[in-house]
Amino acid sequence: MRSITSSLLSVVLCLAALAQAIPQGPSGGGGGGDSSGSTFGPGSSSQDGSDAGSGTDGSSSGGGDTTMATTTSSSWDAAATAATTASSAAASSSSSSSSSSSSYVAVSSSTANASVACNNSADLCTRQYNNITHMGAHDSAFVRDASTDNSVAGNQYYNATVALSAGIRLLSAQVHNSNGTLELCHTTCALLDAGSLTSWLEKIKYWMDENPNEVVTLLLVNSDDEDVDVFGEAFVASNISTYGYTPTTSTSSSSSSSSSSWSSSSSATTNDWPTLQEMISADTRLVTFIAAINASTTYPYLLNEWDYVFETAYEVTSSTEFNCTLDRPSTLSSATAAIEAGYLPLMNHFLYISITADAMLPNVDAISVTNSDNTTQPGGLAYEAYECYDEWSSTAPVFVLVDFYSKGPAIDTADLMNGITPTGRTTSAQSVSSSSDGGCRSRGCGNGAAWVRHAQLAAFSVFVLLVLV
Repeated sequence: MRSITSSLLSVVLCLAALAQAIPQGPSGGGGGGDSSGSTFGPGSSSQDGSDAGSGTDGSSSGGGDTTMATTTSSSWDAAATAATTASSAAASSSSSSSSSSSSYVAVSSSTANASVACNNSADLCTRQYNNITHMGAHDSAFVRDASTDNSVAGNQYYNATVALSAGIRLLSAQVHNSNGTLELCHTTCALLDAGSLTSWLEKIKYWMDENPNEVVTLLLVNSDDEDVDVFGEAFVASNISTYGYTPTTSTSSSSSSSSSSWSSSSSATTNDWPTLQEMISADTRLVTFIAAINASTTYPYLLNEWDYVFETAYEVTSSTEFNCTLDRPSTLSSATAAIEAGYLPLMNHFLYISITADAMLPNVDAISVTNSDNTTQPGGLAYEAYECYDEWSSTAPVFVLVDFYSKGPAIDTADLMNGITPTGRTTSAQSVSSSSDGGCRSRGCGNGAAWVRHAQLAAFSVFVLLVLV
């Protein structure tokens, strides 16, 4: 039976590949239409020169060395004028314009005039780490592009360093033990294997080397309950451990910054989080949470997520199911109690499609609504963020995780939360096209796109029967 099912899987995959090779219609549309064939590795370059750096790991600056090309036509219009070409790492300190479309307009009152930006804004330099909303790419290692044959299991269209260059500052990934090596695998390594954890960390380290004014957060899922020492070895081997931040335990509460109307009201009773500038000056710019580990003095920068963070629900299949109720950890009674205890709130905001009782896929068809920055759009990213802001007594999500971050784009909502006009980013849309027709054939757009996706979905369903059932 296994051999028959495996053969069927091969046939369906071949049909999907054949459909992708068929000449497509005009570029545009299609559920997977924003992915690219961008190369993931130090020293790679754009194929046609159209990419300003997002297809090259580390070459595009996140701190003010590139052209800020992100603009938004959302109902907020909070950042009406984007910064244009920056010839050096210097970044202007500018205030975000207010929109009359919402009673919750985020307005930065910061008067910071730093010579360089911190996380794409000089206004963020003086804010505490827990007083900023860090937009995150959920399952960031699992990409839906040409490198994975546009796998329907992919959660993002662009790789992790492209995401960082676009302003994403939180990267999550699932980690599995595959024959003694920590691998980034989606559910199982037979489904989607993104390579070793060490290799992935090396790429992020390279990007951080090239962008010295950026603070990055990692959230790793310890799928096979590996010991913290195994993770520590990967961090040391990649040399990214040199950036590791170790919280300073304190019995005093950290004061909340008043630099933003979205300031976090939580008082950190267990940790006094520093400002971004303090982390940058100390060159301890990487915060790593792992779910879950037992903390170790050997690797003090590897933090057990449930000692610091609480999350909202993450297996959501309908936009009406989004809520701000504490889902994890179970040791806490409520979101309010967690915030009062100094936990950092993480808002999960992505939709799934159920394939079987045990298997789910990212819902790409609903992404334009899911990642919307329109505060009047129920189920949208900004709408739900403000719902949590209200429910959590004027405490904003410190972390947000989304699928397909480039749609929206999701970073616009984080900018509105933080009350900033960002600088020094490249948009993921600037990433290199993988063919002369704009990448349509490899990305699954045009007249044959739906057939391709259906074939891939069928292949995935067969895989579930083969491996998971």
